[in-house]
Order: sequence, then structure tokens, then C-alpha cells
Amino acid sequence: MNIYIQKYCKPVLLWCLCLLILASGAAARPPKRVIKLGFIPLTDCAPLVIAKEMGFFAKYGVDVQLSKEASWAVIRDKILNGELDAAHCLFSMPFSVYTGIGGKAGSEMKIAMILNNNGQAITLSKDFCGLVGFRDLKKVAAAIKSVKAHKEVTFAMTFPGGTHDIWLRNWLAACGVNSKSVGIITIPPPQMVANMRVDNMEGFSVGEPWNGVAATQGIGFTQISSQDIWKNHPEKALVANKAFAETDKEDLKNVMKALIEACKWLDVMSNRKKAALLLSKPNYVNAPVQVIEARLMGSTEIGCDMGVQKYKDDYMTFYNNGIVNTPKLSYGIWFMAQYMRFGMISTAPDYNAIAQKLIMDDLYTEVAKSMGVPVQEDMKPFKTNLETIVFDPKNPAPYIAGSKK
Repeated sequence: MNIYIQKYCKPVLLWCLCLLILASGAAARPPKRVIKLGFIPLTDCAPLVIAKEMGFFAKYGVDVQLSKEASWAVIRDKILNGELDAAHCLFSMPFSVYTGIGGKAGSEMKIAMILNNNGQAITLSKDFCGLVGFRDLKKVAAAIKSVKAHKEVTFAMTFPGGTHDIWLRNWLAACGVNSKSVGIITIPPPQMVANMRVDNMEGFSVGEPWNGVAATQGIGFTQISSQDIWKNHPEKALVANKAFAETDKEDLKNVMKALIEACKWLDVMSNRKKAALLLSKPNYVNAPVQVIEARLMGSTEIGCDMGVQKYKDDYMTFYNNGIVNTPKLSYGIWFMAQYMRFGMISTAPDYNAIAQKLIMDDLYTEVAKSMGVPVQEDMKPFKTNLETIVFDPKNPAPYIAGSKK
């Protein structure tokens, strides 16, 4: 009997003991934290969608849940209260909120990286067909005056102080139109086309695919693309909840690594057909795949029988050999200078201090270097396409004084 126990039972007992030890160890390990990332249904939410669908989040060991949100105001609120850990977000939103334009002054939203450049536009309603052409800025003021003769002229953007708001105001200024002389309202991106269809506005500034949808449906036409306003401008960013950014840095870094991989994947042009197909799904952008694909490929059907504009090196980019993703302090300072320029705030903020508070450039540099991604030089003077005045991020005052409208 003893020989039987030694020969057969002892190994079984040891095996059972090992299983118990392994099971207890597994039970002791906490489940992987679910990271919730928000997005608005726009083509430039693509890095989040691709990182999820192509397995890049999984590759870097993060369990990410994507959450489709209704408006930028909802994104703002959910980032601030922690319902979202981070989100696809307007690059300038954290500055708008912090300065009190688009939220409670002093509220902090952290910018981890930029997700894309270019790929937004200003659409005018069919009321302007025949009055002004594509990129024809000289006729815009007269066209607005003509339309105003029989109704108020209202433009829509997506968030006060957001990128679309600033593209709209820059365009108006370049056309010689004071932004205070027209109505400017806030409409969530997916609702732009429906609101123009029922004549709630005469123009809007928004991201794709909604400009393309308006053109293909004959509701309006693309007057100018945002890359015509400022080539390779910062657009959307990964913006994080402050507590998540400060206490879960390893998770945030892994999310960023996955998104950088997604951005690289998206800039392989042969991948963009697949990207458009994924984005067109109802749980993401929910728009015609042909419209998403065309503008991703740099092909802009203008509308109003004005043909197609082909963008060759300044279509929507997500990586561009590392140029896209560096979250520059100078960009944040530029947007705050716009707030002063257009009278959205009355007192000059501490530009550099706020930019350093909200932009996690050190964290991005760490992540980028670990992946061999070049980090772009910052704080150099630059000029946008429609302006003659050079912007110096180290001294914004002369630019503001010279460009106020």
C-alpha cells in the first residue's frame, strides 16, 4: 500500500498542489485595467480606430475601450471628471478651457501627442455658389455682403476656441471680414450637414468627412481647406485626464506607442482604403466610405460644379516621418495668441507657463526616443499660409498687435 501511494498518489498530489499555487497566484493578480478613450466621429479619429482594429493596443499590453461621444463639450466634461482616461481631441481645447473660453478657467487637460495634421475645411452653403470660388478669398467679403442683404449670415464651428473656431476666424480675417460682424455658433461635427440642409447656417468649419459629405450631397461646397490656411498645422491630439496622466504614466506611454504605430500605418497610402472602410462603420464615423477614402487620399471634390482639387503633399497626415506627432509648446502659444488677437480673452495669459503646464512634451520625448521616432525642434518662429507676419512664440505681442482684426 505504501509503495502504491509513493508511486501513484505522491505525483498526483504534487501536481494538484502546483495547480493550487498557480491558481492562487492568478487570483492575487489584479485584472488588467480597462483604459477608456473617447472620440468624435471624424476621419482624424483614425489613429484610435486603427490602433484598436489592427491590434496595436494589444501589442503594447493595454486593454482599450473606445467610446464614441456626441460633442467636444462631452469630451471635455468626461476628460475632466475622469469618465474618460483620454480622448481624440481638438489640439487647442485644453488652452480654450484653461483660459476660460471653453470651460472653467484653470481646468487642466493634458496634451500627450498630436494625432494628425491638415484635413479640415470651411464649407459654404449653395447660396454662395457663383459668388465665390475655391480658395478665392478676394470675393468672400462681397459675397457675405450680398447674402446679408436678405438674411443674417451665420457660421458654425465645433467648440469655442477650438481648432475649427480658429481656422474660421483666420479665414475671415484673411478675407477682410471682422469675425464680430457675422454670427458664429457651435454645432457638433456630425450635425453640421443636417443643420446646413435646414438653413441654420451659411458656412461651417469642421473636420472631414463632413465637408466632403456636404459637397457630394449638393448642400454646399468647400471654399478652402485648412492646409491652405496653414500647411501641416496641428489638428487633433491625444488629450488625457490629469490624474491618469500623472499616476498611470506607464499605461499612457503604452497607449502613445500604440497610437504612433497606428499613425505610421495610416501614412502608408496603400493602407488608406482599408482605413476608410473601417472608419465608415456605424460604430465609428458612420459616413460613406467613398467620401472618407477620397479625402484621405488627397482628393477633394469641391462641389458647385467646381471640379476636384488634388492635394499631393499636404493632405491629412498622421506621422509624416515623425513631423506630425511632437506636441510643440509653440503651437499652444500660437493658439492662445489667437485668443488675444480676436478678443476672445482680454488679458494676455502667461503663454509659456500654461503651455508647459498642459503639454507633456517630456513624456512624448521619452516615448518617441524609445521608438526611434525623431522629436521635432520647438519654439522657432513660423508663419502660416495666409499671413505676412511671422509668429515668434517667445514674443507673441508684436504678432498680435500687427494682426488684430
